[in-house]
Amino acid sequence: MLTADGLWNLIEKRAGATPDALFAVDEAERRLSFEEYRAAVLRCAAGLRARGVGVGDCISWQLPTSIDALVLCGALARLGAVQNPILPIYREREVGFVVRQLESKLLVVPGTLRGFDHAAMARQLAAQQQGLAVVDLSEGLPDADPAGLGPAPDPNGVLRWVLYSSGTTADPKGAKHTDQTLLAASRGFAERLALAPDDRVALVFPLTHVGGIGWLMNGLLSGCAQLVVASFDPATTIPFLAAHGVTQATAGTVFHQAYLAAQRRQPDTPLFPAIRTFPGGGAPKPPQLYTDLLEEMGAPICSGYGLTECPVPVMNGVDDPDEKRAHTEGRASPLGTEIRIVSHDETLAAAGQEGEVRVRAPQMCLGYWDAALDADAFDAEGFLRTGDLGNLDAEGFLSISGRLKDVIIRKGENISAKEVEDLLYTHESLQDVAVIGLPDPDAGERACAVVVLADPSVGFALEDAVAHLEAAGLMRQKFPERLEVVEALPRNPTGKVLKHELRMRFSE
Repeated sequence: MLTADGLWNLIEKRAGATPDALFAVDEAERRLSFEEYRAAVLRCAAGLRARGVGVGDCISWQLPTSIDALVLCGALARLGAVQNPILPIYREREVGFVVRQLESKLLVVPGTLRGFDHAAMARQLAAQQQGLAVVDLSEGLPDADPAGLGPAPDPNGVLRWVLYSSGTTADPKGAKHTDQTLLAASRGFAERLALAPDDRVALVFPLTHVGGIGWLMNGLLSGCAQLVVASFDPATTIPFLAAHGVTQATAGTVFHQAYLAAQRRQPDTPLFPAIRTFPGGGAPKPPQLYTDLLEEMGAPICSGYGLTECPVPVMNGVDDPDEKRAHTEGRASPLGTEIRIVSHDETLAAAGQEGEVRVRAPQMCLGYWDAALDADAFDAEGFLRTGDLGNLDAEGFLSISGRLKDVIIRKGENISAKEVEDLLYTHESLQDVAVIGLPDPDAGERACAVVVLADPSVGFALEDAVAHLEAAGLMRQKFPERLEVVEALPRNPTGKVLKHELRMRFSE
């Protein structure tokens, strides 16, 4: 595995080490070797320089996962710009907030994507913001002769990234990162998965998410190839991944469910014969899904835990026991990560005791772009307050039990939504489950199970859920008091269920 002090340095080192090895292939069968990637990055960097992009300029880019986006990302690293990837689901309100806050110099967009005209939105924002220019990538990557680029700027300790949280309930928050913080996350990630040059990674995660940038760095560190997917569609994506021998089938529960469903349609023929692991993150994994994938597809889920502010501080490894991989998110990264569980009274929790997960690590952000947010985000010892509930067992494996704000409090009794979800997920009639708290004038809150049926023609009622939970030995106080059947759970691009949307819908 290579070492590097920055993304551009890593691109150069990988091109020197394995120039002809495959870097990426997309669904249109466009291919780049690592040397071809380096050359494309340099030409794009020269084209951006011709448009006035220089060291320290904030450049916002809102692109689907694509080879062109990978090239743009590398080009901005070569120039020493401050990169601001924006999820393609963001619209005028969120994108406008971000580019105004950063005073972005460029907004790079994909033209029209999935029926939405990003270029028109970008031009409208540029008309309202002095100094903001637009690059429409549907017209091609910026391109020029790189001969006059000169030396690359030193990346050490320098702000290079501003990554915004999903902003599903408030204005998004921009976490400041360096190349070194993100490389620290990727190195621990790649080591836990034992990534090798012959690995083929399903790059189905949004490149504009911190996890997508992590996979780019993982590939460069280890020399493995990316199977690039702009928009995950099981009907087309899964055959593409299979045809190219995917070994790392990312990227989380909703994707893993799709792989399993496809495998069950051809039970006698392995869907992914070369599969090694199903890396996951971004959303909780039901232990039953772990068991099903291992038994039916021959490989384990290796999930991790992290945040935009501190990516992948915890990860399951290929050598960890099945019991740990099924029920935990793994151990702290071996690169100096510290995890502590803090009880409600601010004391350290004992092994196995639930509390807030707090993290201090080399991959932790430098703080927020809006520094006024830092005081609430970090404790007195510099640990990030994650807002997640969990516990560490005696061997240091982390289990996540929910969000501080996701705990359902019914008549003073705390109910873990994840505990109920995991048990309901084992019912053969259910394909997907979310448990939410709804206001109740007497009890404070009541638990509502929102379910997706495996077969819509087979009914499933509240009494079926209660009987199943009772048989599993769950205390009656945790049983849901309401059940709603939906066609699909609302999720963000990383696969996380948007529970606030469900609460709004069913509170009415």
